[in-house]
Amino acid sequence: MVKGIYTAASGMRAQQWRLDSVANNLSNVNTDSYKREQAAFKANPQMLIRRQSDDGVYRHPFGSADAMPIIGMLGTGVELNELYVDFSQGSFKETESGYDLALEGKGFFVVSTPYGERFTRNGGFYRGKEGFMETKEGFPVLGQNGPIRVQENNFKIDKQGNVWINAEYADNPDAMISMVHNEWGEVVLLDTLRIVEFEYERYLKKQGGSLYRDNEFSGPPIELDIEVRPKVHQGFIEAANVDAVVEMVQMIEVNRSYEANQKVIQTHDQMLGTLIGQYAKYNG
Repeated sequence: MVKGIYTAASGMRAQQWRLDSVANNLSNVNTDSYKREQAAFKANPQMLIRRQSDDGVYRHPFGSADAMPIIGMLGTGVELNELYVDFSQGSFKETESGYDLALEGKGFFVVSTPYGERFTRNGGFYRGKEGFMETKEGFPVLGQNGPIRVQENNFKIDKQGNVWINAEYADNPDAMISMVHNEWGEVVLLDTLRIVEFEYERYLKKQGGSLYRDNEFSGPPIELDIEVRPKVHQGFIEAANVDAVVEMVQMIEVNRSYEANQKVIQTHDQMLGTLIGQYAKYNG
């Protein structure tokens, strides 16, 4: 009977973890490029139940037989296995800023921070005081040649992540070698955005500010070639992949499951109180 109380308590704790993740998802439903969290659980080891007063031997006039003292298996509750991030694609929101970028497909932008390189899906970038393309927190966005420095409204970024600037703004004479003519006029290839992916992206750890850091479980960042990298859409922002209706339904399920486990504990407590009272009555 006491085991039932512990089992139900583990169920309540599991629903608390689910509620925390659902609440976090709902609070970030309007956060650009936010990726929803999902709690995964696993069952605790089961316990073998046996009849203590039975030696397993049934005797009859013709001999004996196995009486099977084993009753069965008893579950002992659940525990949190992991809290992982769902990196499914979010919808695109069109903006009027050339600094806003969205990735279509698997991949991450690379930014430089005081703690090392970090990775993000949030392409809501800005032009810093020194002309570098930066995140909202002031971390520069990295290209193949380092931080990307552009001037206001003088650059275009194609779907491969190439950063083109107007030829008249090219201050490096050597850059004129790469000058081409396309739908934007005479342009020079300034740099190419670094876009990476991971072998096990679900194990990336959130660091705040829409940034992620790699670890031994996610594996190191893998540089993507132009041919296989996700498409870059300039003038768009990826929205959160959170469906508010789905999260609200899950919150209702969590509350009902929590209440059900709570009633189980109350029932066990009442039964235990009755058992103790009856025992004291007849053996007191």
